Order: sequence, then structure tokens, then C-alpha cells
Amino acid sequence: MSKLPKEYQFLDLSDYGRFVARWIANTLKNTTITPIHITSWFIISGFLAILCMLYQYYIAAAFFLILKSILDAADGELSRLKNTPSYIGRYYDSIADIILNFLFFLTFWHITNDSIVYVLLAFIGVQLQGTLYNYYYVILRNNANGDMTSRIFEDSVPVAMEGEKQETVDLFYKIYNFLYIVFDKTIYWMDKEAMNSQPFPKWFMTLLSTFGLGFQLLIMALLLALNLERYIVSFFIAYSVFILFFIAIRRSILS
Repeated sequence: MSKLPKEYQFLDLSDYGRFVARWIANTLKNTTITPIHITSWFIISGFLAILCMLYQYYIAAAFFLILKSILDAADGELSRLKNTPSYIGRYYDSIADIILNFLFFLTFWHITNDSIVYVLLAFIGVQLQGTLYNYYYVILRNNANGDMTSRIFEDSVPVAMEGEKQETVDLFYKIYNFLYIVFDKTIYWMDKEAMNSQPFPKWFMTLLSTFGLGFQLLIMALLLALNLERYIVSFFIAYSVFILFFIAIRRSILS
């Protein structure tokens, strides 16, 4: 099930695992497995990728990175199939993503002896890339009456959905806000007027989807599989320059 109405759906290059994710979700829809379980599975897959990197099993590490990406899509698919939207699940997913990303880059630092300053810059760049993509994507979903689980501004605790405890939502929101607030506010400051735009065209969203987490993990996996792990950090630092490029397009052409 798509997060967008059919007329607004675009080729999402970060969503290459969607077919497998839907198969997983369809297989599990009549079981007691919940989206939270699948999110926990992708956390395990992320840690297995790190373990493989530490022991220089880079092909296996690439596999677990791709598996993590697929499972990251499967939890949302299962939630939509079971009609169990959840703020807890949404925050749990995002919290797991940023922590795993940080640990991935610490692992790259360990296996390549790159400067810790460059590693931190690459991590920040990756987070800003993903934040820009999510910012524009959530704006598009809201403007096109698509999936509303994510909000343009995560600036207040949402009211718990059916089946959730408000105290748990409050806790997960606080953790999410602590981890993401700097990135969210930075991207908002860079393009405050984006939410007033007309729905973004498909070609723009397809190009922007190279900032999606799935595509980022694919790049990491490919470079690991090709034994080019020493270029991962520098690639993501350089690719962050395109943040300004996409914002410039949005301001000049799509305003």
C-alpha cells in the first residue's frame, strides 16, 4: 500500500526493496507478528552488518544492510495492511535508524582509520540528506492527502492512537525529538516556504529519493561489496553538497 494517491506516486530509488517488503508483510498479516517486531528485526540486521564489517566480511555486511533496508519498509507495510497506525512504531523506527546510522559510521571509522572529524561530518551529512527527503516527502503526502502518520512539524506530542498508551507515546516522542531536533530545525530553516509549494513533480521526488535511507544503505553496501569501504565517508560528505542543489531547485522552479 502506497503512502500517496496514485496520481502522485513517483519512482522512489530508495524504495528498491518494496516488492520484497510487501511479500513479507502479506506473509505476516494474519499472524501475531506486529510492525514493532519487524522494526526490532531490522535493528538486529543492522547489528549483524556491523559485526560483519568488524570482521571484514564485507559481502555479508552488504547483505545485512540491504536486509535492514527491506525490513525498514516491511514494518510500515504490515502496519498499513493490519490498519494499525502507530506513533510509537513511527518513533521507534526513526530512533532505531539514527542510532544505527551513527554506529555504522563509527564502524567505518574503525575499519578505515578515517579522521573522526570527517566521519562525524559524513554522519551529519547523511542525516541532513535524509531529513530533507523526509521533509519534502511528508509535505507532499500532506498536500496530496496521503499517509498522515508522519507530521511536517514534530513540535508537539501527538495524541496516542487507538491501542497506544499516551505515556509511551510521550516517552518515544521525547527521545525522537532529542535525536532529530537539530536536523529538523536546520532543514526547516534552510527552506521554510516549502510547505506552501504546490505538490512536487514526480521527477523532482525521484531525484530527491537518492537522499532516502534505503539508497544511502545501498551505496554503503555496494562500496563494501567492492572493497571500497575507504571511500564511504568521503562520498557522503561530497554528496551532501546536493542538499543546497535540491533546495535551490525547490525555491527557484517549484515555488
